[in-house]
Amino acid sequence: MSNFELVVKLLLQLTVILATCRVVTMIGRRYLGQTDVVCEMIAGVMLGPSLFGAIAPEMQQWLFPKVPLILETGAKIPNPSMSILFAISQIGLVIYMFLIGLEFNTELLKHHAKSAGLLSGAGIITPFVLGAIASFLLYNNGDFFQPGVALWAAALFLGASMTITAFPMLARILYERGLAKTRLGTLALGAASVDDGVAWCLLAIVLASLKNSALIAAIAIGGGIGYTLLMIFVGRPIFTIFTLWTKRDGGVTRQTLTVLLIVLMFVSWFTDLTGIYAIFGAFIAGAVMPRGEFAQQVRHRTEFLTTSFLLPIFFVFSGLNTQIGLVNTLFLWAVTVIILIIAIVGKGVSCMLAARFGSETWRNSAAIGSLMNARGLMELIILNVGLEQGIITPTLFTIMVIMAIITTLMASPLVAFFLDEKSDKKSQAY
Repeated sequence: MSNFELVVKLLLQLTVILATCRVVTMIGRRYLGQTDVVCEMIAGVMLGPSLFGAIAPEMQQWLFPKVPLILETGAKIPNPSMSILFAISQIGLVIYMFLIGLEFNTELLKHHAKSAGLLSGAGIITPFVLGAIASFLLYNNGDFFQPGVALWAAALFLGASMTITAFPMLARILYERGLAKTRLGTLALGAASVDDGVAWCLLAIVLASLKNSALIAAIAIGGGIGYTLLMIFVGRPIFTIFTLWTKRDGGVTRQTLTVLLIVLMFVSWFTDLTGIYAIFGAFIAGAVMPRGEFAQQVRHRTEFLTTSFLLPIFFVFSGLNTQIGLVNTLFLWAVTVIILIIAIVGKGVSCMLAARFGSETWRNSAAIGSLMNARGLMELIILNVGLEQGIITPTLFTIMVIMAIITTLMASPLVAFFLDEKSDKKSQAY
């Protein structure tokens, strides 16, 4: 495929993605009460084999080819068309998570450290234990885990999958509802970031066991902790230079924004290299950046293009891997229901009770539990890793994807229900 053909196909892909997301979002927001982020996830599933592929399989495969290319040597490589789309989606996700970090209120989190710690612990321990127990029940059935995967590795992986929270989705739901800077939003974001960090560390241990290398796990865990400490104690003082430049130049100039993007791309590369995932590098970088005029102008210059153009590509690309049709027996649907119940009880209910124990009102606690229960595309990411690395089968992958979609669909309506928009917003403020 020539460069010209790649560009032509990319332009058509982007046209279809953006148009589909717009239509689904209009319908979802008006009739289903869903936020943009959930609608974009559904749009991705619709453009994949579950709907578009079922209606017009040849056209779907031509537009979004998943079949790898076979070289003359016999080697297989990912289709370059999808590789380009994936790269663009990752850039959008990195910039968006940086913007979320830029709004993250670290001072407010310090004032509610006990509640955040309790919430995070509940969101890790309970779903992990329930997921591990479920793996024991599914392990001897060959439909769910690949041959050669040890029982403890299967338990770690399924436990980590249950622990994950849809961090980008949670952040966007909070932002769209104006809750990102509230006590509720800060607690949810803080707990979700810790939960996902632990989940990725667990995944690193599983991958290390498959490759017989403890170095992978050590690099992931050590690199993530080291990066966080470095950004807090070294990066934060250095980044005050952005405030000085903003005051000196009367605003954020193109040169300042360029330097900022260089920093952002580098830290994202580093955390991706360590195995923790690029979005956490971007989020932490945003969290330690200066606030005030600098932060406001950076958001103003980058937010619209990121949320309207780049981020939908990430949601759609991930949705293209979903094949709901693989769950085609009563037994598999029964397993799906059990997995869904475990997910809701382990994450949603336990986080709700933890928030209530941490002195939140029942309504706020239920809203936090609903947010933490959403798995979204972070779940799809960890599931894709498990599928590609030969840990789980396509059947378990599909079951877990269905669980992720349902728990994510539940989040926005439940948050709207528990947080009456007509109520006094001061009850959620600092």
